[in-house]
Amino acid sequence: MQKNLLILSLFCIAFFFGIKSTSAQNTAIEKQHKTLKKPPYLKVGDTVAIVAPSGILKNRNDEVQQAQALLKRWGLHSVVGKHVFNKADHFAGTDDERCEDFQNALDDSKISAIWCARGGYGTVRILDKLDFSTFKKQPKWVIGYSDITALHNAIHNEGVESLHAIMCVSLPDNESEIEASISTFKNTLFGKPLSYILDGSTFNRTGTTSGQLVGGNLTMIHTMLGSKTSIDTSGKILFIEEIGEYKYHIDRMLQSLKRAGYFDNCKGVIVGDMTKLRKNTTLWGTSIQQLILDALADYDFPIAFNMPAGHEKDNRALILGRTISLDVNKNQSTINFEE
Repeated sequence: MQKNLLILSLFCIAFFFGIKSTSAQNTAIEKQHKTLKKPPYLKVGDTVAIVAPSGILKNRNDEVQQAQALLKRWGLHSVVGKHVFNKADHFAGTDDERCEDFQNALDDSKISAIWCARGGYGTVRILDKLDFSTFKKQPKWVIGYSDITALHNAIHNEGVESLHAIMCVSLPDNESEIEASISTFKNTLFGKPLSYILDGSTFNRTGTTSGQLVGGNLTMIHTMLGSKTSIDTSGKILFIEEIGEYKYHIDRMLQSLKRAGYFDNCKGVIVGDMTKLRKNTTLWGTSIQQLILDALADYDFPIAFNMPAGHEKDNRALILGRTISLDVNKNQSTINFEE
């Protein structure tokens, strides 16, 4: 009898402390999940690496040089990856070459930021080749949008913030055409406070919320689904933008994400530009805004339209992984980034 009581007591003690230990571990994981490393803001004299992790840059030397000139005016140095102007079928060099340039930039302690020259397609082919171990010890800003969403997702899951902003080929001959895009990019890089007041929309789903901002290009977010670089949106606010898709493609991607539980614990959605939508022979029947509202009708989180970010010229900077407050009304929406 005494032996049985002793065994029962030991079991209860082990069970109690096991729960306590697991709870502590879960709290630590949750805290780590909520707080991402902020790369150091840039200062005059820092160096930016220009790399091309995806699409080819044939006959685009002038655009890269223009980007270097812009950085120089800001007091920054720049280096261009060894393979940036290579060609391998659709891509700016082979997978190994593009990976080599990006890995070198990740590991080089003299590099303070990595600016992607362009998007296109191809980043997903090098994701699993990259080693982020040195980068996590010495994080730096990784900058780009569109196809670069694949990198943003991976970097976010490594616990580091990144910057959704213009790329080298985004610069027009007359830079004043995208003055707001350039100024928000520069200001964010150099650590100035970031906030936006968005134009209102009758489609806005009103409400106030806060959470880490994640996301990017919808196709790339959908592509990551089920992989280790898929983003967990629990407790977070999702930003989406898209270009050149049919409406039914956009609905299909949203439905796939929905069925996978992607929005179950999401805190809000910010919709950027939905650019150059293609027309199917069978018309969808509603606006793209209504399509998104219908796809997300089962959820009660705020949805803000009219974020000027994506594939239009007006492509404002967003700090992915940073906690924001979002206040959505019909007449306007406000976004404030924590400092």
